Amino acid sequence: MPAIVGTVKVLSVEGSGVFNIGDVLNMSPSSTSKAYAGAGSFNTGDYLRISNQHSQTNTYDKDLNDSNIKTII
Repeated sequence: MPAIVGTVKVLSVEGSGVFNIGDVLNMSPSSTSKAYAGAGSFNTGDYLRISNQHSQTNTYDKDLNDSNIKTII
């Protein structure tokens, strides 16, 4: 069944991002990443009020593999 798409606004597609309009069978990422940040680091928006008395980021990770990607062609 065909997809009916209305107005679309794309601000940016970067890196390994995917932008698709219409029917699709399978969409999967081709890369992954891990980011560490302290309290309140990824907050976005207008008029935020953030109060962090003590911020500590634990970066210990004993896993060998976190995101194994299997590419389907």
